[in-house]
Amino acid sequence: MVMKTELVTLNMGPHHPSTHGVFRMRVTLDGEVVVEMEPMFGYLHRGLEKLAEGRTYTQIIPFTDRLDYVSSMAGNLAYCVAVEKLAQVEVPERAEYIRVIICELQRMVNHLIAVGFFINDLGALQTPLQYMWREREKVVDLFEMQSGQRFLYNYMRIGGVSHDLAPEFIPALKKFLDDFIGYYEEFEDLLKGNEIIQSRTIGTGVISAEQAIDYAMSGPCLRATGVNWDLRRDDSYSIYDRFDFDVIVGENGDNWDRYRVRMGEIMQSHRIIRQALEQLEELSPGSVNAELPQLLRPPVGEAYAAIEAPKGEMGFYLVSDGSIAPYRWHCRAPDFVNLCALRDMVVGGKIADLIVTFGSIDICLASVDR
Repeated sequence: MVMKTELVTLNMGPHHPSTHGVFRMRVTLDGEVVVEMEPMFGYLHRGLEKLAEGRTYTQIIPFTDRLDYVSSMAGNLAYCVAVEKLAQVEVPERAEYIRVIICELQRMVNHLIAVGFFINDLGALQTPLQYMWREREKVVDLFEMQSGQRFLYNYMRIGGVSHDLAPEFIPALKKFLDDFIGYYEEFEDLLKGNEIIQSRTIGTGVISAEQAIDYAMSGPCLRATGVNWDLRRDDSYSIYDRFDFDVIVGENGDNWDRYRVRMGEIMQSHRIIRQALEQLEELSPGSVNAELPQLLRPPVGEAYAAIEAPKGEMGFYLVSDGSIAPYRWHCRAPDFVNLCALRDMVVGGKIADLIVTFGSIDICLASVDR
């Protein structure tokens, strides 16, 4: 007997707890099967790209904290690198090492939070997230030691960083790195072999390498499909060519691989920070900022520069007309680009898998709706 059914259209969001902020999905269902999904953007739009055109180049730096606010330091760095390319500014060597240490710590924070909330979306409430949040707070303590802030740091500067490392920073960082190894093993014991996590993530939310490239995806979402691409190695910036690290890749482009890539990258960041500390201690004391005029006026022209932010390629396109403010200012947000592939990842799957797949992309709506 054939049962007659009707399609149902369901709006999820913009204030649904599983939409990670003000994001809306218009989902068409055949029973529990997703037959269509339309992402609805724009509920958090604040016009930062236009506001930046009325600020000096230095005054814009705090805006970049408020894009991907889970990875504020990365936004700071990406913007400063773009201005430095536009204005042909050379960054002191010591400042480059500090930037690497800070941004790899920020990558660890981002991935801990991303995995914690991903597991939360799977239904494992509180425990995994709280364990990972505990380690995040230790890094935030280090950031507070450096910048005086715990969330929006405004630490990077065009030509370097706002100030040198605090005397107590390196000892505290070394203790964190030593202790973290045991906690990481605890995370792995708790999650990796969990049968429920495996059954809910392996083979769900699949996207192929070809589709990921067509969408211009980047970061863990791209590498999970097997594409071995990382800007730190393949289009190197700062001093990343001085460090030995592995680019973690997956095979199937599913929810499991995206989770596993992030877990692997946490320890690669740990590895990079160790090397940066060793090399930094061999350097003679020096400046952490280039000598620049208070009001920077880059020459007329345009520039695009990008970094391997925790969520993927974060880049800034700037146009200078020779004044103290950019003529045009645009952010290439990795989570916005990755999110555009969500439809292809969920159509044909179950609505319960839609929530998991959406969480696996790792977005920050302030960066998507910038």
